[in-house]
Amino acid sequence: MDIQKVYLTEEGLEKLHKELEILVRVRKPSAIERVSVTRVPGELVENNDYNQAKQDLAFIEGRIVELEEILGRANLILPDNISQHAQVDLGCKVTVEVNGQKGVFHLVGEWEADPSSQKISHESPLGRALIGKKVGDEIEVEAPIGKLVYRIISIE
Repeated sequence: MDIQKVYLTEEGLEKLHKELEILVRVRKPSAIERVSVTRVPGELVENNDYNQAKQDLAFIEGRIVELEEILGRANLILPDNISQHAQVDLGCKVTVEVNGQKGVFHLVGEWEADPSSQKISHESPLGRALIGKKVGDEIEVEAPIGKLVYRIISIE
């Protein structure tokens, strides 16, 4: 996989586009207005509201640049890109068994990863171990509690 590309599902791409639109159309103009309103001539050094407004604006502008860069390198993960579910690849949902417990993981790009939602990055230790594996394969992954053995039950 190309390290320069950012892999996103349609859902992830849409989420980043919405965030960018809100930042550009709502939050940035609001932050600019706040900087203007809190600016008091002669009191710029000790004006905490003004300094905080400037920091907020800088953060928003930085996030806009970051999102534009990410979206410019985005490579969409489409269901058509998933190779007939014969093996694990980006975009797949993988059911595994570990220590007698079943779990389902959705393999996504790093910008969408959210372990609490069972979305894991293809760059995570588990994601890297799953890529290219087939139903029935077993993989070992080093975890804080020691090595865990996962068995692949199904691939969607």
